[in-house]
Amino acid sequence: MDKEIKDFLSFLAAEKGFSPNTVAAYQNDLEQLAQFASKALEKEGVMPRWSAVSRQIMLGYLLELKEKRYASTTVARKVAAARTFFRFLVFEGRIPENPLDNIDSPHVGRSLPGVISVNEVQRLLDEASKLATPEAKRDRAMLELLYATGMRASELVGLDVGDIDLNNGYARCLGKGRKERIIPIYPRAIKVTQEYLTQARPLLAREETGDALFLNRRGDRLTRQGLWQILKMHAKGAGLEKRVTPHTLRHSFATHMLNGGADLRSVQELLGHANIATTQTYTHLTSEHLRREYDKAHPRAK
Repeated sequence: MDKEIKDFLSFLAAEKGFSPNTVAAYQNDLEQLAQFASKALEKEGVMPRWSAVSRQIMLGYLLELKEKRYASTTVARKVAAARTFFRFLVFEGRIPENPLDNIDSPHVGRSLPGVISVNEVQRLLDEASKLATPEAKRDRAMLELLYATGMRASELVGLDVGDIDLNNGYARCLGKGRKERIIPIYPRAIKVTQEYLTQARPLLAREETGDALFLNRRGDRLTRQGLWQILKMHAKGAGLEKRVTPHTLRHSFATHMLNGGADLRSVQELLGHANIATTQTYTHLTSEHLRREYDKAHPRAK
């Protein structure tokens, strides 16, 4: 059963252009499914193979996921991964039918993304500016760019020096599916990024350092985990009580843009969303903001 999974993962990477992180998520979900299906088939005295996986086995798999108390979003993701995998096997002629065809996907309510206020963003950026060390200059540039562009963490740490055009104020970003987008950068982010490039990055770089824009103390490309830890440290230093992650700044960027009057299509393009329904999630946040302002200001709403 492992061979089919490997072939499918190769298909996702080579044909669909999925990122390594997405491919790894599919791998984890499908290996979990393979383990469950193998045990179920062995109990039935059947040699483990995907063509023998029945609708009943998949119902048992769903039940196990619920018994393990996975979040509804996690269950939905695992079912979606299995459904896509089985469609691939059907298309390739490796199994006769998709055992999930007559099983509904779990319903998941769209959760509102966490955001921080404009004032809290300022506190966070001010905290990262307190020191003048190379690492501090790097941190300020990273956080300014995150908020300036709404990039995902993987997109930011994947930037090379050549992806930033400070003269014209743009960043070139490769998003999901290797799709490129060009994102404007505001003047303050240009200034601190320039300071990092001229004053800090040369001190962090080593002989073997490549083109990576943001470097760790060893001169290697900073990882997503490293970015997360840096942001966590500065959020704590700024006294922010909310949990702040790179995605929090991405959500805040989108919400503040919409609150400032940006149209939905522009924000969709800036975020690199394939489906505008994903971007529309943020309109709920702006609506909540309007409701609070309405209730606070209207004389008959008190």
